[in-house]
Amino acid sequence: MTTATHTPSKSAQPTLNRPNIVSVGTVVWLASELMFFAGLFAMYFTLRATSPDVWAENTHHLNIPLALTNTIVLVLSSVTCQFGVFKAEQLKARRTGSIFQVGQWGMVEWFLLTFVMGAFFVSVQAMEYATLVSEGVSIAASAYGSAFYITTGFHALHVTAGLIAFLFIIGRAYVAKRFGHYEATSAIVVSYYWHFVDVVWIVLFIVVYFVK
Repeated sequence: MTTATHTPSKSAQPTLNRPNIVSVGTVVWLASELMFFAGLFAMYFTLRATSPDVWAENTHHLNIPLALTNTIVLVLSSVTCQFGVFKAEQLKARRTGSIFQVGQWGMVEWFLLTFVMGAFFVSVQAMEYATLVSEGVSIAASAYGSAFYITTGFHALHVTAGLIAFLFIIGRAYVAKRFGHYEATSAIVVSYYWHFVDVVWIVLFIVVYFVK
C-alpha cells in the first residue's frame, strides 16, 4: 500500500505581501503628516496674503538655481530609493559583485546612495539658510522669514528623520543573519516615507520659489 505524499504548492510558499498591516499603518500615518504640511501651507499663504510688500522685498534673496539643483538631487534620490526597494523585494540585501558593477548592487548599496543624496540636500539647505541670514533674512526679521524657515525647516527635519531611518534599515541588513520578508517590509515602509517627503518638497519648492 502506497501513501500519498504532498509537496507544498508554489502558492503556499511565503510571499512578500504589499500592502500589509505595517504598510497600511504607515499610509495612515503619512495621511496625518499630509494634514500637518497642509497646515503649514495654509500659514504660508495667509502670511503672504497679509504682507505682500514683505514678500516682494525678500524673495529676490532666494537662490533659485541652487534650490533647483538641490530639488533635482532629492527627486533622483527617490529613484535610487526605489531601486533599493526592488532589491529588497528580491531579498537581495547586499551586492554580489564589485562596487562598480551597479547592476549587481543590493538594497544596502542603493540605500547608501540615497542617504548620501539626502544628506547633500540637507547640507545645501543649511548653506542656503546661512546665506539668507547673512543677508538679513532671518526667522525674526519678518513674516516672510518666519514662513520660509518654518515651512522649509520642518521639511528638512522630516528629511533628516528619513536619513536616520535609512541608517537603521542598512544596519539591520548587516546585523540580520538572514535578510527575509520582515526586513524587506521595513525597507518598503521607509521608501513610502521617503517618496512622501520628496513629493512634499516639490510642492513646497514650487510655492516658495516660483509662485508669485
